[in-house]
Amino acid sequence: MYMVTIDAEKCEGCGECVDACPAAILEMVDGKAVVTGSETDCMGCETCVVTCPHGAPQVQEL
Repeated sequence: MYMVTIDAEKCEGCGECVDACPAAILEMVDGKAVVTGSETDCMGCETCVVTCPHGAPQVQEL
């Protein structure tokens, strides 16, 4: 099982991670990416991590 979090201070609001997430658990809210689905629905693919130019998403194995 995996969990994704977004560091709001690093997020620049580009939306790259939101568009790339195959689990569709990320959404743009007030100009920042946030986890709107269950953070444990993360598939652990790290696509959000790879696509974010600012290093805001983090995926960890639980």
